[in-house]
Amino acid sequence: MSEGKRVAVITGGAQGIGRRTAELLAERGFALALIDLCMQDETIRAIEEREGEAMGFAGDIANEALVEQFADEVFQRFGRVDVLVNNAGISMISPAEKTSAQDYRRVLEINLVAPFLLAKAFGVKMLEARRGSIINVASVAGLLGIADRAAYNASKHGLIGLTRTLAAEWGGRGVRVNAVCPGWVKTEMDTADQARGTYSDADITGRVPMGRFATADDVARAIAFLADERESGFVNGHTLSVDGGWASDGSWESLRLSHR
Repeated sequence: MSEGKRVAVITGGAQGIGRRTAELLAERGFALALIDLCMQDETIRAIEEREGEAMGFAGDIANEALVEQFADEVFQRFGRVDVLVNNAGISMISPAEKTSAQDYRRVLEINLVAPFLLAKAFGVKMLEARRGSIINVASVAGLLGIADRAAYNASKHGLIGLTRTLAAEWGGRGVRVNAVCPGWVKTEMDTADQARGTYSDADITGRVPMGRFATADDVARAIAFLADERESGFVNGHTLSVDGGWASDGSWESLRLSHR
């Protein structure tokens, strides 16, 4: 790796938002370190096609020892980390009264505990360098209540709270911590959720003022903005909604649709 090249770590790099973010940051000159449950061969190939550099790691990010091993390997390979994108997450659609404690805890482990473990493992080195950007991928479900998603909503609300706390604690030492809050995004997760018959495309497009789903690229570009200290160097503790206006619109459906 050329000396001085910026390095970004992305969780959930195998597909969806994580993969598109990796591609976009590679195009902007970052070297990438990716982690997911499976190896991210297609993402790494896409980065190499862009003449970028990437390493992949497979494992469960809720495992603290594995996260520490991953961090050690990243620093051995690259010697630095400038950006951490806590993107990996799991969905769960279930009425609260039918959600088991085991399932609830698993969602919190992946969506809330794991981002803390990664922020801790990489944040230590960022604090030593007195520079760095951590971006947590939360959700519109971290801003609003959405039925049948008690575990998911709680995890994303908690992730926004973690974001603000770390921003307050680490901002004075040069490490910015922000969150992006996507609305519904056309990814593999959405496909799996819709396959269960829980909602349709029309349910989402009818509710979003802009009348469409977000794309992975929409979210990746918001992440890239927060990653770049030249563009967002004084943005800290912010939750950037990428939801087409979902959280801003209190209109009823006929009123909303009458303005299209």
